[in-house]
Amino acid sequence: MNHWTDFFPYVAMAIKVIALMVAGYFAIKWHFDQDRKLKNKEKQEQQIKTQD
Repeated sequence: MNHWTDFFPYVAMAIKVIALMVAGYFAIKWHFDQDRKLKNKEKQEQQIKTQD
């Protein structure tokens, strides 16, 4: 294991795992943000209805 190609699969797998973790984090964050946005919109609509 003296050549750089011997280590390439380990490095590539580490980069792949890190990229998937980051992508998963942002996917989960996006879904939570969309849910929060929807709830805020519903809350504002409810407040407008109660004011009338």
